Amino acid sequence: MEKSIKQILDILESTYGGSETALKYQTPFQLLVSTMLAAQSTDVRVNMVTKDLFRDYPTAEKMATLTISRLEQYIKTVGLYHTKAKHIIATSKILSEKYRGDVPSNREEFVQLPGVGRKTANVVLSIAKQVPAIAVDTHVFRVSNRLGLAHADNVLDTEKQLMKNIPQKKWSEAHHWLIWHGRKICKARNPLCGQCPLNNLCPFYKELRPGPK
Repeated sequence: MEKSIKQILDILESTYGGSETALKYQTPFQLLVSTMLAAQSTDVRVNMVTKDLFRDYPTAEKMATLTISRLEQYIKTVGLYHTKAKHIIATSKILSEKYRGDVPSNREEFVQLPGVGRKTANVVLSIAKQVPAIAVDTHVFRVSNRLGLAHADNVLDTEKQLMKNIPQKKWSEAHHWLIWHGRKICKARNPLCGQCPLNNLCPFYKELRPGPK
């Protein structure tokens, strides 16, 4: 591992070590639903929605009994709620019938579920099933490419490069480090580079900084 990459990972770990997902859930199924809802939405909004939803329909078996229109009433403040309602009900039926209400333990089966892509599968597998994985969302994509942990123009290549540059035992943890760094400091617009503990190691900051490079 390059020295600068190791330094970056060490600083991220010392800053965000022990951080977890901001989504609120009690079971792997609930984490899956929350992650599906979080696409093009915020964790804060999702938690507001799922508070009532999980109170009334906490399991895949119960969620599968909902009509699309009924589920939409719970999640209508979340982006793309109509499509998400269809996918969540369809997925709930499969999980209740095929997996006894639990979620799959491998990515190949996971991504066959309606509305579940590689990122969502990686999130749930790493958190709920302790399967080493790096889920690349918009924060992870942005931060890792700015810091030079990856040099890619798409999510899949970013994931592959992060898997190469980060020790496997740290994959799931590093996912959270990068997300929280993106939320708190390395924002999409107006990143707080002056407050960043990584700015002396960051290629993005060096390009922004005025004066000789």
